Amino acid sequence: MFETYDNEIRQFADGAKRSSMSGPRLGIIGGGQLARMTAMSALQMGCDVLVLERNNYSPAANLATHSIVGNWDDPEALVKLASQVDVVTLENEFVDANALAAIEEAGCPLYPTSRSIGIVQDKFIQKSELAKAGVVVPRFAAVKNKEEIRELGARFGWPLVLKTRRNGYDGKGNATIRNVDEIESGWQKLGAGTRELFAEEWCPFVKELAVIVTRSVTGETVVYPVVETVQHDHICHRVLVPAPVDETVAQRATDLALQAVIAVGGIGSFGVELFLKDGNELVLNELAPRVHNSGHYTIEACRCSQFENHVRAVLGWPLGSPEMVMPAAAMVNLIGTSKGPGRPLGIEKALAVPGAHVHIYGKVMSGAGRKMGHITSIGRTLDEARTQAELAAREIRFGN
Repeated sequence: MFETYDNEIRQFADGAKRSSMSGPRLGIIGGGQLARMTAMSALQMGCDVLVLERNNYSPAANLATHSIVGNWDDPEALVKLASQVDVVTLENEFVDANALAAIEEAGCPLYPTSRSIGIVQDKFIQKSELAKAGVVVPRFAAVKNKEEIRELGARFGWPLVLKTRRNGYDGKGNATIRNVDEIESGWQKLGAGTRELFAEEWCPFVKELAVIVTRSVTGETVVYPVVETVQHDHICHRVLVPAPVDETVAQRATDLALQAVIAVGGIGSFGVELFLKDGNELVLNELAPRVHNSGHYTIEACRCSQFENHVRAVLGWPLGSPEMVMPAAAMVNLIGTSKGPGRPLGIEKALAVPGAHVHIYGKVMSGAGRKMGHITSIGRTLDEARTQAELAAREIRFGN
């Protein structure tokens, strides 16, 4: 009897896969922690998940129905992924937009679209599109040589921020030039003319803010609370929710973030980073066309996380509420300090902290400045949530 039943299940499952009746199949380009958390939400809602990554050891690999090992920028690998799923999304903005277009040409929906990714992944083009749409951004200009940097310093004033147009994150690809004498060192740091660069005026700020905006293929949109991000060495260490700012500032930040995402045709969850200057002036720093580190708190703190809403958005399903379940939340990133094994030590002590939610990303190796996990705590006050999260985070380390 059991053998007959097993055979029926096997035949039904095989038929379901062939006829796409086993639930939507979501393809994710990239297999890091963002893909992992997106996959967890997708699996919870009955989706199959396929991941394209350069190796079999990514954090998302053990959650995916199937992993494809291949180069993100190889159109053949991208089309192979697209041929096995109903929709494709990304966990990062570093995949070449021209290669991504092959997915759409093969007839598979891609969200965000290759056009949106193309706009956002080149930060000069991103800033140009945002400025054209009336979004407030720092003054900026493309630079091709050291003399143009000198001229911009005279026009914008010193210091000046020199940036690579592509593939920069967590401070990588940036150089602060404080005066004419530092042009040479910044020029050498960013490739000495081998990479496309642009420069923007220095933006003195009192707080760094961020907003998650989720926009569906149907046009439905939700916006999460404005948060404060606390950076050290250009890496986000803490996220405080809601940001301790005036309500009018929070509303303007919300409006600015939504305006920016619409300007680039964003679909899915986008991270929007802003500077708050003296006098409550807001300036948009940059966009991330994907789920974002500043929104990890939403897993425990909101009725529907940024990850679940991202999946809903790219599949055209109704979006969930971004409302917080408690008045406050705090998230602390677990940052590696040295090269070593990715196994966490002290996790049992962190779990003993009341109200602490521990997330370990499952990375094989730790490294200095590498994000290995995070702790979230929710509470009645921001101080309560922050204290709990920081206490738990102090108990965990990575390496030997």
